[in-house]
Amino acid sequence: MRTPCKDIIFLLLLFSVVSLRAQEYSTEIEGRVYSKDGDVAATHVSNITQNRGTITDVNGFFNISVKLNDTLVFSAVQYKKKKFVVTIETLDTKKLEVFLEVALTQLNEVVVTPYNLTGDLNRDAKRLKIKPIITASTLGLPNAYVKPKTKNERRLAEADSGKFIEFGHYALDSTFNPMVMINIHKILNRVTGRTQKLKKYVAIDKEIALLNKVKRFYHDSIYQQELKIPEDQINDFMNFCEVDSLYTDVVESDDILRLWEFLERNSLVYRKNNNLN
Repeated sequence: MRTPCKDIIFLLLLFSVVSLRAQEYSTEIEGRVYSKDGDVAATHVSNITQNRGTITDVNGFFNISVKLNDTLVFSAVQYKKKKFVVTIETLDTKKLEVFLEVALTQLNEVVVTPYNLTGDLNRDAKRLKIKPIITASTLGLPNAYVKPKTKNERRLAEADSGKFIEFGHYALDSTFNPMVMINIHKILNRVTGRTQKLKKYVAIDKEIALLNKVKRFYHDSIYQQELKIPEDQINDFMNFCEVDSLYTDVVESDDILRLWEFLERNSLVYRKNNNLN
């Protein structure tokens, strides 16, 4: 016969197991954001714990993968940013509703007297003593705008640097002694195919970097729900997008609206080519 004490212990153990499983495995939840004015379309939903994100549909609905204690951030231009920490109750119900507060769009009256300002920008700019912002670019450093090279880019630069043949002279006195210098290192790398191989690695690195950037913007569920791309064809769809001549320019622009228009336009062509309804 089971005693009440044993029942309590059993329930505690069961609760512990459930809690541990909830912390270990991701669960996809369905959520909805809403507000007083009802304009909740394209609200950004970010799981900052797992670096995942998605956007809501026209009615404010979204799906996103979460674990226990993950932090979700809801943001849109017209609303105040809101954070939500995933609880066991959220994982059990797999449902979430979030109310968004409208952000203030009008500033209160501004008082400019603390620094003896007049309100005339031209006069006040001359009177204020503001320390300059010090950065690599303001200091005029030669490498201020140089983008750091990847490992494969550095290897390629080392393997293919310099000219094949250089002309010069060597003199310890005033006598001119012409010389011809052959870049054996560069020639061998070209002949053995090492240079070509490194160029391919650099191109692959760039493709991966661009793809990871796109994935950071949109969760897989957004491709399924909004673009109607089946889950098992998302990677193939991304490969289809990469062939587009505008792909690199659009992704590197960091313009999320332009990127979405690009993906939406390509999804129509992809679905038509693959007979997807």
